[in-house]
Amino acid sequence: MNPRVKTVKPNPNYTLELTFVNEEIKIFDVKPYLDKGIFQELRDMSMFNSVKPSFGSVQWRGGQDFCPDTLYMQSTESV
Repeated sequence: MNPRVKTVKPNPNYTLELTFVNEEIKIFDVKPYLDKGIFQELRDMSMFNSVKPSFGSVQWRGGQDFCPDTLYMQSTESV
């Protein structure tokens, strides 16, 4: 099982800075999802900025979320 999200910080370029429980910090790019279904709502920056950690993953106030494994495996190392 991959590490779970501990904290999340939204960035203005539609990426998320994720800190995982193992203290790794990674960047997840949400841009590829912004044209799909309910993720289109996240184009609104106030909605995008509403992201919070939730049960080892992240969730927005509109109910959008990602699988925690996707967040970990599709993220890149933070510099």
